[in-house]
Amino acid sequence: MALYEVEPTRAALHGKFSRDHKPILTILSGDRVQFRTLDAGWGLEQGGGARPRRRFEPMDPVLDSGHALCGPIAIEGAEPGMTLEVQITALRPGNWGWSAASGWPSLVNSRLGLTETPEVSHRWTLDPEKMTGRNQHGHQVTLRPFLGVMGMPTDEPGLLSTTPPRVTGGNMDCKELVVGTSLYLPIGVSGGLFSTGDGHAAQGDGEVSGIAIECPMERAELTFILHPELHLTTPRANTPAGWLTMGFHESVDEAMFIALESMLDLMGEQYGLSRPDALALASIVVDLRITQIVNEVCGVHALLPHGALKTA
Repeated sequence: MALYEVEPTRAALHGKFSRDHKPILTILSGDRVQFRTLDAGWGLEQGGGARPRRRFEPMDPVLDSGHALCGPIAIEGAEPGMTLEVQITALRPGNWGWSAASGWPSLVNSRLGLTETPEVSHRWTLDPEKMTGRNQHGHQVTLRPFLGVMGMPTDEPGLLSTTPPRVTGGNMDCKELVVGTSLYLPIGVSGGLFSTGDGHAAQGDGEVSGIAIECPMERAELTFILHPELHLTTPRANTPAGWLTMGFHESVDEAMFIALESMLDLMGEQYGLSRPDALALASIVVDLRITQIVNEVCGVHALLPHGALKTA
């Protein structure tokens, strides 16, 4: 199978999803693509002190007013109703990142009284070999890199914001999508038109400030496999931690039910369980987790850890 490389050049970058974007590359099922990405905010360097981060130029104020994404990639034979498997085989963050909190309008900042409070910015030095990060205050964290955005457009006209995740993926911000994961996404348009970016060096469930450790990815290697007979209504993934199903909605309660129902479907497929039996067992072995609460729609994922449910 072929291996392709995608660099963050002007021709490959965009800040909106759209069914009308022309693919920069058309690949076959089973091919691999190695991406190098900017940080979500189109940054080329960290900045520091009074010096702002230098951003990519030139930028289109309309087409680029979102996450810095590389793509789109078309998969030959991909059609609506099929499923695209994205195998995450390698992730290497850059050597810098940043995070921030407070000082802008958001649901969390409003609730906590931090909308008008000055923004705080943490500048991180990242060590991709030791997988550690340290900020200017001396706080150290363990890195667990993943791509915040992996997805495709839905079959809607015009330009689609990269902020809210959709049934076809996008800005899911799920910290479990690390190396070794197979992500399964419903395909919404012919060719799929997959794009990715928004590297995160580390993030907690919820991404409560709205920002993780945002970083460029020096290397993100993904393998794409088409599943014509698999029909999904929401993303699911087989991760090192276990199988997970995702739900997205303005209401966190509704997002939870979407994720739970999808997990019951998955348990029915894998174990031949009726819906009542799946629910009874899910109450014992499935964890419901808040993926993120900051992307216009909330995300919840249901996690079934590997080995938690065995059959005789």
